Amino acid sequence: MKLLVKLIIVSTLLCVTKVNAQEFQGVATYKSKRKVDIKLDSTQMASGMAEQMMEMLKKQFEKTYILTFNKEESVYKEDEALSAPQPQGMEVVMVSSGGSDVLYKNIQEKRYTNQNESFSKLFLIKDDLKAIEWTLASETKNIGDYTCFKATTTREVEVVESGISINGDKDLSTADKEPEMKEITITAWYTPQIPVSAGPGNYHGLPGLILEVNDGSETVICSKIVINPKNASNIVEPSKGKELTQDAYDKIMEKKLKEMEERFKSNGRDRDGENIEIRIGG
Repeated sequence: MKLLVKLIIVSTLLCVTKVNAQEFQGVATYKSKRKVDIKLDSTQMASGMAEQMMEMLKKQFEKTYILTFNKEESVYKEDEALSAPQPQGMEVVMVSSGGSDVLYKNIQEKRYTNQNESFSKLFLIKDDLKAIEWTLASETKNIGDYTCFKATTTREVEVVESGISINGDKDLSTADKEPEMKEITITAWYTPQIPVSAGPGNYHGLPGLILEVNDGSETVICSKIVINPKNASNIVEPSKGKELTQDAYDKIMEKKLKEMEERFKSNGRDRDGENIEIRIGG
């Protein structure tokens, strides 16, 4: 009889804990800005084309994301908006390290699901969350109404030359070269006032919500937080797309990018006008 009572109490406590985790919810809005050193050669563009290109790039590199979170889960996705228009007579292909359309993270189960559309195909990347080795500092600053603490980590990234290739004149092939690597420092600011381990993008694992991240080339900063909104939406893990691991997805993307680079080298110019490829370094 005592054992039965204990089991009932334990089951009730587990249910209460799960309900409390689901009841506490927040919605954070983030703005991202990327620093890109781009020099446009006006002699290779029609009059006014350089100005149109720079305006388009400004819109491409400034995005808004929404993070919906509770104590166990989060969903991070770009805010729905019209894509930046391209100048007439020009096809622009952005080549970067990629991104996510819907990124679901389960902190408690240490896993993530990334629903990503790449090259007109929908992928469902499922893998384990990697622990980030943060170094906590005592330095603080305020972001909005929240006191934030500094944390840093480092990681190795491939060096990719930033620049623009017009009409295929630039050799983009790196098949015969060993990738050059560099170490970058990532600085995050988190607030213990919101005691969740969530954050924008792939960042997580701090004793408070991450409100700002800077990796040297991109800054993502929180501009708005609503705790327990009245019209809270459910946190739903994406389920559509070709399921594969992160490693398998990375290999597919590497192959596709090499094919695209070869196509640009051989074609140079299409029927409609100029092909311009923009490469963004890490």
